[in-house]
Amino acid sequence: MRLLVLGGTVFLGRHVVDAALGAGCAVTLLNRGTRPLAFMGPVEQLQGDRDGDMSALRGRSFDSVIDCSGYTPAQLQRTAEVLGERCAHYVFVSTISVYARFAPGCAYDETAPLTSAVDGYGGGKARAEEVIQAAFPGRVSVLRPGLIVGPYDPTGRFTYWPLRVARGGRVLAPGRPERPVQFIDVRDLARWCLQLAQQRRAGVFHGVGPSATMADVLEACRPPTHHAVECVWCDDADLVRANVAPWSGLPLWIPEADPDFGGMLLASGDRAVAAGLTTRPWLDTARDTLAWARVPGSATASATALTPEAEAQLLADLSKKSH
Repeated sequence: MRLLVLGGTVFLGRHVVDAALGAGCAVTLLNRGTRPLAFMGPVEQLQGDRDGDMSALRGRSFDSVIDCSGYTPAQLQRTAEVLGERCAHYVFVSTISVYARFAPGCAYDETAPLTSAVDGYGGGKARAEEVIQAAFPGRVSVLRPGLIVGPYDPTGRFTYWPLRVARGGRVLAPGRPERPVQFIDVRDLARWCLQLAQQRRAGVFHGVGPSATMADVLEACRPPTHHAVECVWCDDADLVRANVAPWSGLPLWIPEADPDFGGMLLASGDRAVAAGLTTRPWLDTARDTLAWARVPGSATASATALTPEAEAQLLADLSKKSH
């Protein structure tokens, strides 16, 4: 299969390239060329800018495109124009942020109302979906992932937890232990992107893994041989009063009663599973993420997450409150 990957050097894209090479695809990359990588096999690398010159694609044809780097309708329009009819199928990686809101306690599927915004991350992706579906009617797979995690994650949004639990001691755990959370291993998402491209399966799908509880996630992050770990659970109200930033201050935490985002981690994955998505155990994701994060030079926890000093202060405050 002749596959074009737009992006391909940061996170999801690099795993897509690995999966495609492993499957014997002829892979072409188009990106700005600012992050050169050595891949496991031969890859044709073209230079271009989604906001400017994409002439390197002119006259080229592909069996499928996997787009990991499109964020705006203008970028998708420019891509559609340069490819024309020389693209048999298009996989566009969008986001669950395209939805208008996430009502507390309400699960949702791919038919939920989209945001009407035209700007910002969610608005740009929503309008980009519309552009690419209009350009390639019946030939587009739209993937709406939630939190993508695993090796080479540049955000640290999940990496915080394997690193923090591995340090041991008293761990500030957000919300209630049974609070449902979702994420997807980047390698599973990449493999599924390729599968959809190979099958030319059109449709809109959530790219999410099975629902877990926050207690399940922290347990999966616990190394098999390590000093004691004690999870100290702090309810939403106390975290809000302490000015802990939802999602970034403590990754995977959003107050469940938040009127706009309380249900964000309740996406249905039924359609994706029916379309062939399979996911690995949470334990494997946590173990591999920790191993990668410990390699010198790898990215570590999010810069916006709680510092050890801030966490220690919150734990001390909780101890005083309980007494």
